[in-house]
Amino acid sequence: MDRLDELAIFVAVIQHGSLAGAARKLHRSAPAVTRAIASLEERFGSRLLERTTRRLAPTEAGQRLAERARILLHEYQEAVNDTAESQLNGLLRVTSPVQFGRKHVAPVVMTFLERYPQLQIEMRLDDRNLELIDEGIDIAVRIGRLQDSSMVARKLGEVTLVTVASPAYLAQRGEPLQPAQLAEHDTIFGTSHPSLPEWRFGPYENSGRVRLTPRLLLNEVETQLLAVRAGKGVARLLSYQVADDLAAGTLVRLLAEYEPLPMPVQLVANNVHRMPLKVRAFWDYAYQQLSQLTHIRLCPLIARGAVADPKARYQGGG
Repeated sequence: MDRLDELAIFVAVIQHGSLAGAARKLHRSAPAVTRAIASLEERFGSRLLERTTRRLAPTEAGQRLAERARILLHEYQEAVNDTAESQLNGLLRVTSPVQFGRKHVAPVVMTFLERYPQLQIEMRLDDRNLELIDEGIDIAVRIGRLQDSSMVARKLGEVTLVTVASPAYLAQRGEPLQPAQLAEHDTIFGTSHPSLPEWRFGPYENSGRVRLTPRLLLNEVETQLLAVRAGKGVARLLSYQVADDLAAGTLVRLLAEYEPLPMPVQLVANNVHRMPLKVRAFWDYAYQQLSQLTHIRLCPLIARGAVADPKARYQGGG
């Protein structure tokens, strides 16, 4: 047993007046506390505690040791705190997808900086998965399954791809009830990730692709949202990106029964066991804050299942 640990046990025994009280306070077993006191007395070569039927009390030697031990333990804790504070400075690099970072990660970064004024944070918002080691990044927020098994991940929630259109567009063009019918509709295609103009529907193990001839190709999510709200076509976006619009009724969810399986939203780092203190502090704080977001819990608003009367959602729109 660590000798500072023995001293902490000894001080706790005196403070609580019993081995059992010290054991409860320190979340140790009574035999472990007894062994620590016996080891301490053997090392000092004298009795440190007087045992009565009702209480333990320090001997004269024990009283002197307890006084010195309290000072030593206090100074040790101060040294640890001072060292910890000194490590919570310098530069911390964080990356996230653009819209998720702007809406959800940036507020977490702001409040974290208020807690630790000696820290500097560089945020890189990018829809590409940046290489953590090559780019010198400490922590990433990633949407999707990890390709690199050497990374450490902590799940925050999950999202899914949602097909949406405005009530005005659906009132004019009708609602596609099967993915293949999208060929008859105007579509808005996101080009932030290079890929063929197609959307995949259904679970990954039984998925089907629909080739598109998009009317509008855009490389940025906010512009896609502007276009689909304006009735320019059908778009496909992540559930957290359209959750507010679905709740407000400015967009309508389509083809829900054909959606692919959810994707995890995760905190990612290189090695959680060897993190510098500043990285560990942000890792824990970001998890605490981001895991509470309702937009990545697939709440009932965006849960699976078709609407019984889809036309009722946009009747009269125009």
